[in-house]
Amino acid sequence: MEKIYFQEDSTPKTSGIIKGFWHIDSNEDVSVIREKIIPDGYPELIFHYGDYYRTNINGVWQIQGLNLIAGQIKDHFFLENTGESKIFGIKFQPWGLSELFNIKMSDVTDKVIEIPEDILDKLIPIKNISVSSLPFVEKVMKIENWFVEFLSNLDLRSSKGQEAVELMIKNKGKLELKDIQNEVGISERNLERYFKTKIGLSPKYYSRIIRFSHVFKLVQSDGIDWSDIVFLTGFYDQSHFIKNFKEFTGEDPSKYSFFEKNLANFFLKK
Repeated sequence: MEKIYFQEDSTPKTSGIIKGFWHIDSNEDVSVIREKIIPDGYPELIFHYGDYYRTNINGVWQIQGLNLIAGQIKDHFFLENTGESKIFGIKFQPWGLSELFNIKMSDVTDKVIEIPEDILDKLIPIKNISVSSLPFVEKVMKIENWFVEFLSNLDLRSSKGQEAVELMIKNKGKLELKDIQNEVGISERNLERYFKTKIGLSPKYYSRIIRFSHVFKLVQSDGIDWSDIVFLTGFYDQSHFIKNFKEFTGEDPSKYSFFEKNLANFFLKK
């Protein structure tokens, strides 16, 4: 039976770059499972050390590589194993991969690509830990230690653009962009430029993803109903909420299986 692990980043020295770590192990089960992946707002590094996966992002099934960068996605896509699943992933803060490796994130929007060779060369120690037989918690500890040392050699400074993203996430996507600009002190043009380069989406679209993802956390609350969720997520009305939900998932919220054990639910509830 497939096991999925997730650990929030608990090291203050890396929390500005890394959101968390995850691991999948199918324990030799080779049953083929088709998963729907839904936008959550965070890019990833992914290392496969089991059988290959294949993806359908733009209507065509393609075999994935083993060492991957997953950029921001605007819409849901499908993922399917071809055999045994063994995967280790690092989920980064929205700006993390761009800051670390000078990636223009708009180049990897709606894409899951092979890690470029020059970046992979830097990540060999991380890859070796990720695909090792170490327990998940020990992998996380060793990778965090590596990143602490790696970050100590970089001159990373928070920017107004990053502050805007953090404010957007803190307010669960409900704050108007004009209010964010005013509070942070950034122009609309500079905010748009930052988001295109560092995040890979427009500020408005990213805000929609953050607001949408909050739905999955609210659903877990006891005694909450749809009218509460619509209000708490800041949608104008229920029809507006349903329209947005269907755009991201392809399903009506009343028919979506929020408590099904799948990757989309697992990550969006974190």
